[in-house]
Amino acid sequence: MSSARRNSRSSVEAEKDIEKAEMDAKVECDEAEYVVDRDAERRLVRRIDMRIVPTTMLIYLLCFLDRSNVGNAKLLNSSTGDSLVQSTHITNSQYLTALMIFIVAYTIFETPSNYMLKRFRPSRWLALLMCSWGALTMILGSVSNFGGIVAVRFLLGAFEAGLFPGMVYYLTFWYTPRERAVRIALILACATLAGAFGGAIAYGVGHMNGVGGLEGWRWLFILEGIPSCLYAVIIIFILPDFPETERWLTEAERELAIKRLHGDRSIGHASLSWAEARDTLFDWRLYLHYLVYISISVPFSSISLFSPSIVAGLGYEGLSAQLWTVPPYAIAFVVTVVTAFLSDRYEARSIGAGVSLVVSGVAYIVQGALPPTAFNARFGMLVISTSFAFASIPPLLSWITGNLRSTAAATLAVPLNVSIGQFGQIVGVYIYKSGEAPGYPTGHYTNASFCLLGALVVVLLRIVYVRRNRVLAEGERPWRL
Repeated sequence: MSSARRNSRSSVEAEKDIEKAEMDAKVECDEAEYVVDRDAERRLVRRIDMRIVPTTMLIYLLCFLDRSNVGNAKLLNSSTGDSLVQSTHITNSQYLTALMIFIVAYTIFETPSNYMLKRFRPSRWLALLMCSWGALTMILGSVSNFGGIVAVRFLLGAFEAGLFPGMVYYLTFWYTPRERAVRIALILACATLAGAFGGAIAYGVGHMNGVGGLEGWRWLFILEGIPSCLYAVIIIFILPDFPETERWLTEAERELAIKRLHGDRSIGHASLSWAEARDTLFDWRLYLHYLVYISISVPFSSISLFSPSIVAGLGYEGLSAQLWTVPPYAIAFVVTVVTAFLSDRYEARSIGAGVSLVVSGVAYIVQGALPPTAFNARFGMLVISTSFAFASIPPLLSWITGNLRSTAAATLAVPLNVSIGQFGQIVGVYIYKSGEAPGYPTGHYTNASFCLLGALVVVLLRIVYVRRNRVLAEGERPWRL
């Protein structure tokens, strides 16, 4: 090759490099100068909400219904000897093992599932998970022994593992930190709706005991698994994936949906590098967030699994025990949404979470101290403790996502937060001892201890962020409180 030709090629390559640098600079300049039209943003957020919020709420409602109905099945038609425990001839210890194996699978598969959500698109991955757990719930209605229950519960935990952390991560594709707590609350509050519906459904299905030669608890699993399989097909078509790819947005809306997230510590869906993974794993303040989530996971787990047993200890028997699980969950839905709204509105996530944990902890102490015969007072405290335990979770999740500096760290930090929290759920499986019915002092006092511990860690975290805000460099974004 001649010297002239080499020089010519070098000149062309140099020109291309200059053009690319100029284009990159122009893009950065455009993004820096991009001004969000607040009226247009409000209209866009309403459109996004209409697409995402009802869809994700129903997904989580069905998920939690299929997860927690084992607590209803344990007691359903026990007066006639046809409950899950009686029909399969398992001991109380074996029942607790079946509950724990679900949590083990849930812990193992949470983080890998979050990667799959991004790799295969949220609509497809969530549809696969949903159809799988719905089918497994129906299969659970056919088991006849301890081995079958454990195997199906393990698989159920594996397929449900990625849903909640996946949806928290998914919301970062579409919403700014100040918008997330209410949306997370609406999704999480569907767990309380599932508890309410679960009790009402179990009450109705209990009257089907013996129909077709099947016990009522078998019908409960079969009928509650079908909607998940059907809805899985629908969400493939209606759940949006990423702002960059959605055709129902106009070009201007798509640009706004993408650029309004820039500079607001939103997460987006950038790939996670090894350097970011290392920084996330060794960021000690995140482990304080994880510790709080362990604390709240204890009452979250125990109430979800043992509310029918606790209500039965309040003097309600048979199918009435199923029906009276509805009020605590119904009220918890309202309290959870209101708390999240106030936390978001006043940028006070630590206060919303901390106050909720303290109120719940005090209510659990009162429940443990009241005499077993104080049915009305104990039921009132159950409503308060359940409501504020659930209400603390959305502000906590919004708080951690709002304080992730890296654009890809949420891929790891969010599922780690929920996965590590499963250690608390394992504790929750064992604290309500059947031999302590109807008062269950160990369960109530343990829940109180963990709630108050969580509140103390929230205070510590707030102090950490306040001190960091005092020494911020000029132009550095403040940590969220």
